[in-house]
Amino acid sequence: MHDKINDKARAVMEAAKAKGLTIGTAESCTGGWIGKALTEIPGSSAVFSGGLITYSNDIKLGLLGIPSEILEFYGAVSEPVAGAMAQQARDMLSVDITVSVTGIAGPGGGSAEKPVGMVCFGLAKRGQKPEVYTKQFGDIGRENVRAESVVFALDLLGAALAR
Repeated sequence: MHDKINDKARAVMEAAKAKGLTIGTAESCTGGWIGKALTEIPGSSAVFSGGLITYSNDIKLGLLGIPSEILEFYGAVSEPVAGAMAQQARDMLSVDITVSVTGIAGPGGGSAEKPVGMVCFGLAKRGQKPEVYTKQFGDIGRENVRAESVVFALDLLGAALAR
């Protein structure tokens, strides 16, 4: 999995560099893994400006400024929160594009409505409304949910940079 993540991160970095775009992240369940993957690529400082690890709701509220009404109504693991995370991080970091992730990696914490393995993503490009996505990875183990989330987030960045 490490090679797959590294290859995807390298492709994202090369595409962003070729277009002269900067990238940032807002991560919850991945705990900074997307930023780690991007910064493992030599020369990443030309493209990757920074990332925010917003694991708790208090940090989502206080640091990112996610409205409490959104968190309370939809819950932290939701497309509205993922979209707001991406948009707020894009603006705070003054970057061209951000990806966000919030999910339930397990082993506990899931429900019938939001099972373990459910992860929501946001993608925010400068001048555009955030795009949101939900993936159901299933109860495949905490580390696997997190790794698959990193892969999906890098795929989102790669696709956005290809447009």
